[in-house]
Amino acid sequence: MLILHTVRETQEYVISAKNEGKSVGFVPTMGFFHEGHLSLMRRARSENDIVVVSIFVNPTQFGPGEDFEQYPRDMSRDVRMAENVGVDVIFNPSVEEMYPAGYSSYVDIKHVTERWEGEFRPGHFKGVATVVLKLFNIVPAHRAYFGCKDYQQLKVVERMVRDLNIPIDIVPMPTVREDDGLAMSSRNTYLTQEERKAALILCRSLNYAKDLLEQGVRDGDELRRQIEQFIRTEPLAQLDYVGVADPETLEPLRVITTNAVVLLAVRIGRTRLIDNMMLSVT
Repeated sequence: MLILHTVRETQEYVISAKNEGKSVGFVPTMGFFHEGHLSLMRRARSENDIVVVSIFVNPTQFGPGEDFEQYPRDMSRDVRMAENVGVDVIFNPSVEEMYPAGYSSYVDIKHVTERWEGEFRPGHFKGVATVVLKLFNIVPAHRAYFGCKDYQQLKVVERMVRDLNIPIDIVPMPTVREDDGLAMSSRNTYLTQEERKAALILCRSLNYAKDLLEQGVRDGDELRRQIEQFIRTEPLAQLDYVGVADPETLEPLRVITTNAVVLLAVRIGRTRLIDNMMLSVT
């Protein structure tokens, strides 16, 4: 497995592979791998001749007071895990390599970014879209793999690819969960034992939402209110938002007629967790 650190050598590697007729799959990450990341890599391995994984904790998507400095990192562990699932190349650039002196270009996606995470983390999706576009130019793969846990991020990337005519297929992958239902996240390592138990309120509230829909609740505001009340039964939970939204536009739904996505952001202690679930009217 190769570990590359510069834009030029990574671009040259991928372009050379494509010129040889090889298909390339790409998994962008911020590292500190868990089973969710590995599921993306395994899918990429099964569908492509070459698999490239990036490991880059992107400073432009973190706001003031967020956890950029504390974000968990363990490069040697990540290398072992990636190698074990058959990754061919890790692209691990420095901040200076990605954002050299004088850097001043950013990507700003409208509408789909304006609610939910976009409201609570101003500038976050500007940083996400910018780094993902840069990575797509550095690793001009045939396919890129993204987990559905970061659902709004996935929709932002899909919108950017459509709007800017980027020749890459986005492959969404299901959220991977622990045995008790907690969505896997690198930030779960921040949780104390007590907080880890409290964090189950996220997946429990999503299952509660599913039950409410099956019981006939179709009013989006009523569904949201009941989910909020359910989350507030957990003393350690501080709610940022509950969204009941259209799965594509992410606009709030007044009435659920076919499909909806429930989006959550909840703080457990100092740890901010997000989760989501797709709901369908049957």
